[in-house]
Amino acid sequence: MSAIGHIRRISVPDIAARKGGEPIVCLTAYGAATARLIDPFVDVILVGDSLGMVLYGFDTTLPVTLDMMVAHGAAVVRGSRHACVVVDLPFASYQSSPRSAFRAAARVMAETGCAAVKLEGGVEMAETISFLVARGIPVLGHVGVQPQSVMKTGGYRARGKSEKEAARLLADAHAVAESGAFALVVEGTMEPAARRITRSVPIPTIGIGASPACDGQVLVTEDLIGLTAGAAPRFVKRYADLGREMAAAAEAFARDVRARKFPEARHCYGTGRDAEAVPGRISARRAGNER
Repeated sequence: MSAIGHIRRISVPDIAARKGGEPIVCLTAYGAATARLIDPFVDVILVGDSLGMVLYGFDTTLPVTLDMMVAHGAAVVRGSRHACVVVDLPFASYQSSPRSAFRAAARVMAETGCAAVKLEGGVEMAETISFLVARGIPVLGHVGVQPQSVMKTGGYRARGKSEKEAARLLADAHAVAESGAFALVVEGTMEPAARRITRSVPIPTIGIGASPACDGQVLVTEDLIGLTAGAAPRFVKRYADLGREMAAAAEAFARDVRARKFPEARHCYGTGRDAEAVPGRISARRAGNER
């Protein structure tokens, strides 16, 4: 068996056991290529419904469908071998009842091969989380800024500014933990409130725009590498500017094509001595060498 065959995926219990320990590293991926590149370095790959904005150009995550999450989730699982893959349940696929949530979550897990699903909500989703966990579906919770509820809450403003709101967030976090979620995303939350949540709940917290005290951190990969348009949110640190490099590469390609500098002979089949670059001739040449 090859060395690759010995790779073991990080499991839900592995993540749950990281409370107060080594920080959990989480990034998003929406396809096999990105998953393959980040997989060796992260503990969790989140197939977020943020794909609606990042890949499809929607203004919010609300138009994302279950079919979309299944297709992208399956691609990420195929492209990864090491990380624990979690797939978001999209808007309107789980809010109406615990049974509707189970049908959506069961489909996602069966058709993607992911390890868990993520859903947004606190106290109001406790019954649903309990229902899913009791039926064998691991759940990653999500409190604070909830992108699927931005129409109701009035946008992406940071949560937990007042003591009343911070107390409500803490109650939401406890409800999610007590319902059986294995970990909790805390998004867009004032640092003191996020720190208090992390110290108070018994499950790992994964922050995004929250606190360095969280048990882990998550970012959208495209934000991390400069592939999203416009200014990055305050909580994002850009580690590369691939967007600028991609634009420069496209410009150089266009310039070469218009100047008839591409393709060159070495990029074509059947051009003199470069003819051996034809795949069939490479095979014949190797066969001759072996004889």
